[in-house]
Amino acid sequence: MRTDELNVEERRREIATMVKEQGKVRVSDLSKLYRISEVSVRNDLSELEQIGALERVHGGAIAPHRPYYNMGFDERLVTNRDEKRRIAKEAAKLVSEGDTIVINSGTTSLYFTEEILSVPNIKIVTNSLLVAQATNGSNNTEVILLGGLFAQNNRYTFGETAIRQMQGYRVDKAVLSVDGVSVENGIADYYYLEAELCRQMLSRAHKTIVLADYTKIGRSSFSNIGQLSDIDVLVTNREASATELEGIREQGVEVFLS
Repeated sequence: MRTDELNVEERRREIATMVKEQGKVRVSDLSKLYRISEVSVRNDLSELEQIGALERVHGGAIAPHRPYYNMGFDERLVTNRDEKRRIAKEAAKLVSEGDTIVINSGTTSLYFTEEILSVPNIKIVTNSLLVAQATNGSNNTEVILLGGLFAQNNRYTFGETAIRQMQGYRVDKAVLSVDGVSVENGIADYYYLEAELCRQMLSRAHKTIVLADYTKIGRSSFSNIGQLSDIDVLVTNREASATELEGIREQGVEVFLS
């Protein structure tokens, strides 16, 4: 059956399946595929959102948000991978030769680290075992791995030892991958065990850079890390909510879109 011959229920079932398999859909693409107006597509997405089949975002829809405690690190690594890689490439442009950078754990942090390994003479301070391992073989990079308690599932360190160690450093830039950025609630992370360490990272940096893919813009999470006034730069995707981004800019944050 041609896509333009499907009835409304059949079309919505197909859209729900696409979101589940692909992780996201765009209004413009669905309009062309089904040869219907974008208004009709938005109506479909609204109905599907009401039954929990998807979550609407600017320009389209994404798979329903799953709390990170239900996702392993490897699964998160491939979720919105293209968007995270675009963010990493854009954020890497903010790194200069000789920089000392503190990087927290997170999938976008890992992609960012891979992007900056060609920058000469940089020093990385991190609580992420995976970030530290990503520098293996690089002659340009010195790594300081923060000690402390170890979160085995997500492979990062946390706790008083890591916090005290971080308090002894002063860095050029803090680069944090976070789970939520919003005008109302600032920046947040699901993992409360790491949140206090992230606050220390922010406080010990001359410039603070937050990495968050578009699905995290306008969203809050379990543990607050800080307010928008605590950060200098946000790097996200062009698909992020324009309204939310405007509010973030009004708070004095420079926004880079990838």
